[in-house]
Amino acid sequence: MAATIEILSESQISRQLFRHFNRHQEVKRCWRKEAGSWKLRDISFVEEWKEAEYEFLVKCLKNTIHTRGFVFGCFEEGKLKGFTSVESRRFGSKEQYVQLSCIHVSCECRGKGYGKRLFERAILAARKLEAEKLYISAHSSEETQAFYHALGCVEATEYDEKLYAAEPCDCQLEYVL
Repeated sequence: MAATIEILSESQISRQLFRHFNRHQEVKRCWRKEAGSWKLRDISFVEEWKEAEYEFLVKCLKNTIHTRGFVFGCFEEGKLKGFTSVESRRFGSKEQYVQLSCIHVSCECRGKGYGKRLFERAILAARKLEAEKLYISAHSSEETQAFYHALGCVEATEYDEKLYAAEPCDCQLEYVL
C-alpha cells in the first residue's frame, strides 16, 4: 500500500498520533562552519526522542496550526511515518521567508521518498503563504544536509538570528520558491 500525505488539523495532533513514529538517528559526521567555510567533522551521537520531546512536539505543532501555519502527515496503513510543518510568520529584510519548522521521517521509512514528498507539500504551503523563500534551520548531520542539498536548498543569504541562536550548530538554509 502506498503512503498518503494529508494536511493535519489541530484536533488530530496528539501524543497518540506519534505512537508508530521512531525518531532515531545515528550521526557519525556533522558540518561545521569554521573561518567562513564549511567542514565535515567527525562528530558522533545518537538522537532519540523521549516522551518530553514528543510532548513538546505536540504543543509546537498545535501552535503551528493555531497560528495559521501548515502541518502535513505521511501515513502508511494509517500509521504516521513522517511529518512536516511550515510556520505562517514572515521574516527577513523583505519578509521573504517562512520557516520549515520541522520535517522528519520515521527511521524505518527513510529512503522511500517520503521526505521529498513532504518537502514538496511544504513548498506548496509556503507559496500559499505568499513567501519567496522557505527558511530551514537544519540539523548539521551529513545525511540531513545531503537530503536538503539534493532538493536544491542552499545556505541562507540572511540568517534569522533567533533561530541561529537557538541552534548554533544547525545549518541555516533556504529554498527559493
